[in-house]
Amino acid sequence: MALSVSSSSTIPASGFSRSSQELKAPQFGSFKLLDRPTTFVNVSSQRRCAVKPLNAEPKRNDSIVPLAATIAAPEIAEKVEVEEDYEKLAKELENASPLEIMDKALENFGDDIAIAFSGAEDVALIEYAKLTGRPFRVFSLDTGRLNPETYHFFDQVEKHYGIRIEYMFPDAVEVQALVRNKGLFSFYEDGHQECCRVRKVRPLRRALKGLRAWITGQRKDQSPGTRSEIPVVQVDPVFEGLDGGAGSLIKWNPVANVDGEDVWKFLLTMEVPVNSLHSQGYISIGCEPCTRPVLPGQHEREGRWWWEDAKAKECGLHKGNLKQSDAAQLNGNGNGAAHANGTATVADIFNSENLVNLSRPGIENLLKLENRKEPWLVVLYAPWCQFCQGMEASYVELADQLAGSGVKVGKFRADGDQKEFSRQELQLGSFPTILFFPKHSSRPIKYPSEKRDVDSLMTFVNALR
Repeated sequence: MALSVSSSSTIPASGFSRSSQELKAPQFGSFKLLDRPTTFVNVSSQRRCAVKPLNAEPKRNDSIVPLAATIAAPEIAEKVEVEEDYEKLAKELENASPLEIMDKALENFGDDIAIAFSGAEDVALIEYAKLTGRPFRVFSLDTGRLNPETYHFFDQVEKHYGIRIEYMFPDAVEVQALVRNKGLFSFYEDGHQECCRVRKVRPLRRALKGLRAWITGQRKDQSPGTRSEIPVVQVDPVFEGLDGGAGSLIKWNPVANVDGEDVWKFLLTMEVPVNSLHSQGYISIGCEPCTRPVLPGQHEREGRWWWEDAKAKECGLHKGNLKQSDAAQLNGNGNGAAHANGTATVADIFNSENLVNLSRPGIENLLKLENRKEPWLVVLYAPWCQFCQGMEASYVELADQLAGSGVKVGKFRADGDQKEFSRQELQLGSFPTILFFPKHSSRPIKYPSEKRDVDSLMTFVNALR
């Protein structure tokens, strides 16, 4: 991504007729000539003064040194930049509107900031940028596996706003090696992290190396456990910016405190173009093989990497927003435990007098029985999983309805130390997993649907008991 650098003023190479007091101090990158009495060297067409140019902004290879930088000056001093306290700024902007936050971001960083556009409802960011009246840039990651509807949407957005999106592509050699070695759909078997790293994270890293700040559409309500503490502005904890090193990139999240429903109200009110996939049931939109529509009542991130646990539903672009406890839970493809004892210190769920809390020996005994006195319905869960939390009310109501019917309803906490056992013996794929243990069969039957309302679960039970 090429960036251009221009100086705010220039000094003619010869013929200085004004006094030094009348000359304004020109600014080159992060250096300027001091505003004090200075002796200048006249340069004629016959003779030039051989001096070394200023080294403006270390590590910026594409910087342009103006001709005026070759004029000799007795003293040169670095421009003193006041460091912004972004934690303090985040608190000041906590209750600010997305428009105000966007305006502040564009005002502070000008051409060194860009909006990261995924092709989903984060088009709201572009609308907010337009409303500020300031110039802005937009970039997007083309992984090569997006839906056709998303590509059409990109074109629609460019025409609607009169902009050109700066696309970033994955390295062709890396993609070729991944596909040749592991096939086109390896992420269904060993997790999505490797593919996302090649197709998304590394291209993003290259894009951000040309910027000093970026703007994302992250919201606190988007993803269970991973984005609940997003500030509206922060020093990026993962990626580096133009100057390199820790703290060289600032991350702005203007809609961090906005609910998804309010984002959609804004889009409809402003008549902003939207991705046609949204009308087909898609909420969170990514690559075609890893995105699907969600059912009513499901969390929006359940449409992403649905074969993995709730804590794994991040591609790596925003892993810096993981809390320490969440980061500790991630293991490989994102399925692990938070503490040494294998459990996370969160309140338990599915609490009811009509629900049996099964221990490890209890679930093992249930597995061994070939002739049970009564059938069992058991949910394998993790209390930190927002999808498990989302079905708590319906599962408890189901247990109350089945009380005294001859069907036992139970729960088994399957995260932490119990996860490997649950995968091998209980068909655990992701949380929650619901099993029915028939009366005359030792092998449990896995509930195949994503519908977790009372009626759907009751139909499943009645069909098998």
